[in-house]
Amino acid sequence: MKIASVTFSLVGILGLSLSSQAVAAERPMTLAETIELATKHNLDVQIERYNPRLAVYNLEGLYGAYDPGVSFSGEHSHDEAGSRLLGGGFSVPGSTSDQDAFGIGLGGANGGSGLLPWGMTYSARGNVNDTYGDSFGINNGNLVVDPFENSSGSASLTLTQPLLKNFWIDGTRLNIRLAKNNVKWTEQAFKQRLMDIVNLTEQTYYELIAAREFVIAQQKAVELAERLLTENKKRVEVGAMAPLDEKQAESQAASSRADLLVAKNAVAVREDLLKSYITDEYAKYASVKIVPSEPLRAQRQFFDRQDSWSKGLASRPDYAQAKIDLESAGIQIKYTKNQLLPQVDIFGTFGYNGSGDEFNQAIGEVRDMNSPFWRYGGQITIPIGNTSAKNSYRASKATREKAVLTLKRTEQSLMVQIDEAINQARSSFERVEATAAASSFAAAALDAEEKKLASGKSTSFEVLSLQRDLTTARNAEIRALVDYNKALAQLAFAEGTLLERRGITVTVK
Repeated sequence: MKIASVTFSLVGILGLSLSSQAVAAERPMTLAETIELATKHNLDVQIERYNPRLAVYNLEGLYGAYDPGVSFSGEHSHDEAGSRLLGGGFSVPGSTSDQDAFGIGLGGANGGSGLLPWGMTYSARGNVNDTYGDSFGINNGNLVVDPFENSSGSASLTLTQPLLKNFWIDGTRLNIRLAKNNVKWTEQAFKQRLMDIVNLTEQTYYELIAAREFVIAQQKAVELAERLLTENKKRVEVGAMAPLDEKQAESQAASSRADLLVAKNAVAVREDLLKSYITDEYAKYASVKIVPSEPLRAQRQFFDRQDSWSKGLASRPDYAQAKIDLESAGIQIKYTKNQLLPQVDIFGTFGYNGSGDEFNQAIGEVRDMNSPFWRYGGQITIPIGNTSAKNSYRASKATREKAVLTLKRTEQSLMVQIDEAINQARSSFERVEATAAASSFAAAALDAEEKKLASGKSTSFEVLSLQRDLTTARNAEIRALVDYNKALAQLAFAEGTLLERRGITVTVK
């Protein structure tokens, strides 16, 4: 499985050499770069990438059921018959015989009959025997030794073809078809995991932007609070302001500095999370500060629910997996239904015999095909009760019905998720415009109130309140921008088009 994309080296991405005594360095990084790194170095993706490969190995292993096997055998045997006792106490020695037997066979790789993809079984066998020895007898009162030797051999092929049960499908073909579906299922699982990581990377990238923007907004809040505190101190010194107003300003400045520390910690948390998605060697990134170089934009996008639903049904990996599960359930039904049928087989054996006084004569007669033999016939086995097969068939039908409902549930969930993503994107875009206006108004109001305070027409409390309102408005504006971009990514994820949107192609080799 290969992800078509540009190749980057880890050190090249960082633009620096990291040693054990790493020095903190900032690394500007675009969203495309983080996604590229995630597709190549994320450990979850690397682990998931093995599953389709393992599924292919398992599938190819099942074809081993059709592998032929050749067997060779050789044997020597020796027999002696007991001696005979004749009248007058005369004894005749017993006969002796030796036999050499050799055989060769073609069948299955693990012994027994071989199997062909259409259910036929075969067995080819060749053998030759050579028997020799001595026999003793009495002829005209004399002991006679009669040596003997004879050889025989044969070559045959036996074929058996099922006509009902195990004809269209058998256990081997069932496992192969299910394994083929499992290969497709694991490919979709890999695509799903890759989408998960790309989506998490993109979402975290936007959250890191938000966290850094919140720091900037909070820094401005600290600057405003400290500036007000400085001005209030001057006013207190000249008697133009009560000391209580100075204390209020000090409290606001301290609170703003505390909020700034919280915001900075949020940046570190987001950075660590993003690093966990884009690298398999975290130590090399531990001292690197990732600085998103992607600007936050709010580009208007028009949404078509029916088009998004069509994309989801065509592209979502989980929906494709549900369809594969349904297909596999259908294959299982075909098999269990076939197992209800009687076993009806036809068989035939054809071959040649050979005999002679020596090995060569027997082998030559088989080779010359002078003495053919054959037999053929059929066999039918009708199960009585067939309880196991009937219940297996019922179970497979119930499994398929369950798979149909699961597919329907997946389709409905898909449509709901797309609807939610569209609604979120629309709402977030509207919030972008509203929060931008609110931020602008809050800045103008604070500026006006500060001028009033300078002329003695306002209070420190009012200015502090407007400072907090401005910080809140700026944070809301940032959040709206981030939420809109996240919503667009989530919509592409719900449609199953996230990888295509980011130019990532998944191909299987």
